[in-house]
This record gives sequence, C-alpha cells and structure tokens, in this order.
Amino acid sequence: MAEKIVAQETATKSSNSDHDTIEAAMDPPSNYTLKLDLRLIPLLGCTYTILFLDRTNIANARIEGLEKGLNMPPHGYNTCIWIFFIPFVLIEIPSNMIMGLPHVKPCIFLGINMLVLGIISTCQGLTASYEGLLALRFLMGIFEATLPAGAAFLISEYYTRKEASLRFACFFTFGILGPCISGLLAYGLRNMNGIAGKEGWRWIFIIEGLLTIFISFFVFFFVPHFPEKSDILTPAEKAHLLQKLKADKGDQKLDLRSVNWFKVLSDYKIWFPVLMFFCCDMTAASMSAFIPTILTELGWKAAYAQVMSIPIWLTGIVFQVTASWISGRTNIRFPFILFGIAFAMVGWIIQVVYSDRKGLAPGIRYFSLFAMSGGTFIQMAMSTAWMTNNLRGRASAAVGTAMVLGLGNCANFVAANVFVKKEAPFYPTGFRTGLGITIAGAAVCMTFVGILWRHNVKLEKKRREVGGGVDDQKEYRYQI
Repeated sequence: MAEKIVAQETATKSSNSDHDTIEAAMDPPSNYTLKLDLRLIPLLGCTYTILFLDRTNIANARIEGLEKGLNMPPHGYNTCIWIFFIPFVLIEIPSNMIMGLPHVKPCIFLGINMLVLGIISTCQGLTASYEGLLALRFLMGIFEATLPAGAAFLISEYYTRKEASLRFACFFTFGILGPCISGLLAYGLRNMNGIAGKEGWRWIFIIEGLLTIFISFFVFFFVPHFPEKSDILTPAEKAHLLQKLKADKGDQKLDLRSVNWFKVLSDYKIWFPVLMFFCCDMTAASMSAFIPTILTELGWKAAYAQVMSIPIWLTGIVFQVTASWISGRTNIRFPFILFGIAFAMVGWIIQVVYSDRKGLAPGIRYFSLFAMSGGTFIQMAMSTAWMTNNLRGRASAAVGTAMVLGLGNCANFVAANVFVKKEAPFYPTGFRTGLGITIAGAAVCMTFVGILWRHNVKLEKKRREVGGGVDDQKEYRYQI
C-alpha cells in the first residue's frame, strides 16, 4: 500500500525540465546514491564476474591438459566454446521479460539461476567424456544467460542517464575481473594436479563452480527489487529516487503487459548499440578464449602465461572506468566509443602484421593485447549506457539490455570458429576477421550518431515552430 502511495505522489509531480535544475531543487534527504551503489554494483557485478569466470576458465583448463584429458577431436575446443552461446543468445530476452513481471522477485530469479549454474559448472570438472562436457556447456548457456542481462536491466532502472555510464563501467569492470581471477586461480589450482586422483584442469572447473554456488546465496538475500518496490531505502529516499527518475526519464510505463513488442524489438535505438557491442565483443571473445594460448605461443610456459594474462585485463578496467567517469561528467558517449575502436584497431593491426611477416618481437605482440583490452572494454560499457540513455519504459530497458548482452555476444560464435587450431600460432583468418569487424563497428557508430543528431535537429526545429515543448515518453532529445 505504501508503495502505491509513493508512486501516486511521484506521478503528480511536475513534468520534465532540465535534469540538474530539478535534482538540485528536490533537496535529497541523504546521499542514498552511495547506498544504492554499494548494494547494487558489487553484488550484481559478481554475476558478471561469474559469467566471465565460467567463460574463460575453459581457456585456462585447455593449456593445463583439457583436450588430452578428454581425448577431444581437433575442433573440439572450438565446439565447446560456441555451443555455450546457442542457448545463451536465445534465453536472454525471455529471461528479462520474466524478471520484469510484477510477481517475480529479482533476488529469487537470479539466485536460483546462479545456484544451478554453479552446480553445472562444477560438474565440468567431474565429466569423464568430451560429449559430457559439450552437454554441460550447453546447459551452462541456459542458466548463465539470465545473469548479466538481468543485472544490467536492474541497474538501468535505478540510475539517471547521467549516472548510468559510470555504473555500467563498474558493472563491466567486475566482468573483466573474471579472467583476472581465472588466471590467478588457474595458476594456483594447477598445483592441485593429482589431488583426489584428479588432474589440475579438473580442479579449475570444480573450485570455480563452487565459488559460483557460494555467491548465489548472497544474491538470494541481498539483491533488491525494482525501485518502486525497493525496501533498501527509507520512504523519503525512495520518494526522492522515484521523483528523480521521473524527472530524468519521464513517466515510464512499468507494466510489461499490453506492450507493443514488435515496436520494442524493432527499435533502431536498440539495434545499433547491439551491433556496436557485437563488433567490440569480437575482440573480447577472442581475448577470453585465446589469450592464454597466445601467451604460451610467445614462448612462455603455461604457469607464467596464466599470470601474464592478468595485467592485460587490468588495463581494460583502468581504461573503462576512466573513460566512463569522464563521459559521465561531459554527458557525451560517442567520442569515447570511437577512441576505443581506434585503440582496439591498433592491437588487431599488430596481430595482422605478425600473421603476415611472422617476425614481430614478442613484446610488440604482447603490447597489442593491452591495446585490444583497453579499447574493447571502453566500448562495452559505453555502448550499453548509450543504449539505455535513449530508451523509455521498462519493456524497452528489459529487451534492450537482454539484446545487447545476448545478441551482442554472438561474436563468440565468430571468434570460436575463425581461430583455427591448424593456423596456430599466426591465425591469419582470426586476426583479419577481428580487424574487419572492428572497422565495421566504427561505421555503425558513426551512422548511429548521424541518425540521433538528425532526430535532435528536427525536434528542435519543430519545437521552435510550435513555441516550446518538453521531453516526454514519446518525444524527447536523444543523447549523443
């Protein structure tokens, strides 16, 4: 009942005007934004860490003897990677639609999926056959799909457009921690080789799966509901939050029933960021699956290669958070995405030159991985924030975050099949494909900017002709 009263009071407030002016006038009861940050970002970020941890540990297990241990066929490793993404891509949109239903609690929905994911992930270390591993990878894709999309959906509902960029950067930063932790754990877990009669690569799966189960219990108890039903704020703080969100995003439709789903699914403000995410995720997917292998091919032993992968991912964190902080201050997005694309291209070009001349120094090739990491993770956080900034309504947010993290991850299908084992260590097909897709990302970004700019120009012209006008759910300025 109290929630309905708060929502009704919020709905009677004045309509949109300048975001900063309204927020200053509302006199927040406390610095509850920090309270939200501490409650939302670390825990939901852990769900994204788990995604990358479970996605990249197979690369770590590979150099510890996975293929030999399960007597895998020549293309078996590539199949293990892409089979995971078949259900992953298909499940994310319906998953967010389910999570947005009135009687579904995000903590229960995400917690159950994470618990089951942990059990399946642990079983990877217990399987006795290659076929068993394929089945487990497919099941993992089903339950893992719910986590990043659901987490990003929930985050998008709690923050204004100006606040969202840095929060998404922090969220994706937890994702980058996955391969960092995976490399560090793999370095330690490889020493468990022989314990309980199990190879070291099995312990990588078992321990990291048990970690997923452990974190799932925190999700059950601490992930909050959507803002209008949240119990982590005082009544005054919640009223202020709902009013602030209304001032920034308008009077959003929260009910997912009676939605024109065709209009939502065909929205170009979703599809362009999805394409940009796909193009940058080609780099991330290639790095996640093949960095440990590439490092061993540079002449480093497996144990040393595991550790030397960590600074590469940490570089992505630094670039991502720094760029998103500046973007939040300036309230623009596309220049940072273009910078990320250009920096990632430097890395790909170095790899292509290596595949042609086969004579580059290992240090130069190692540097290219830093360029690829810094460039691609800037794009991931920024394109997701850019998309949510230009959407209105919970249905659009649910579908948009699911599509960008679901269909955007289809790049993993490409990465899994263009890095052909017989082309190692030069991978000419993989490196040329990666460079081409990265260049395509630049073209998509510039086209999107042009469309948004044209919309804003036409809107301003219309408002001058009719004498005024304010942003609402149907007619508003797009963020560039």
